[in-house]
Amino acid sequence: MEENANANVLRTIVVYTGVVFFTILYGGMLILISFFSKNERRFHRIAECWAESILFVSGIRVKMRGLSNIKPGRPYIFMSNHLSLFDIPVLYICLPVGFKWLAKAELFYIPVFGQAMRKAGYISIDRSNRESAFKSIRKASERIQNGDCVLIFPEGTRSREGRLKPFKKGGFVLAVDSGVPIVPIMIQGAGYVMPKKRLLIRKGDIEMTILPPIPTASYSRKNKNILMDHVRETFLRRMETD
Repeated sequence: MEENANANVLRTIVVYTGVVFFTILYGGMLILISFFSKNERRFHRIAECWAESILFVSGIRVKMRGLSNIKPGRPYIFMSNHLSLFDIPVLYICLPVGFKWLAKAELFYIPVFGQAMRKAGYISIDRSNRESAFKSIRKASERIQNGDCVLIFPEGTRSREGRLKPFKKGGFVLAVDSGVPIVPIMIQGAGYVMPKKRLLIRKGDIEMTILPPIPTASYSRKNKNILMDHVRETFLRRMETD
């Protein structure tokens, strides 16, 4: 037990050192390249390299299922459960399509990381300001209409002990406004590797499953709560069967 605890402490030090190093390296690279290129696919590839480096230095193996449920070239709204900070690099390396984050505004204030997110065209949403939040949703809808995919954590923040938190409504307003399918993504194991409000990083495997798309064209803002409940039940059923 003591040996495992010491190994976890050493792993944690190595991983945090790697995260800082690779965030500065790739974030700085992204900012530098943005002065010469507006190719957002190139920006996304840099983010993928960052994610691959983080998972490599962490010694985490990732398994993926359900790739056949999405078709490249089609716009989707991806919605993932949120267990750990490791969800972010996992999503980067497992999703085979480029996407834009609809992310809470606080992340955009992180040095280098936040600047890199802005340069990559990611969309900030301030949930404390209703007018600003809806402006962000309109911006995301425009990106979808131009063929982009958007990724959202509908819980809004990381959950504890794997329990699914209540969903925020903003992503579902976006879904009914744009009319594109919602693709639920189930991540398992990340909460064990690094639970919320814990600094220690443990060795473990993470599995990501892409579930079948859920059509949204028949919904409107008036009945978006029905869609939200349907998507949440899809996650809960999946949790019960695994």
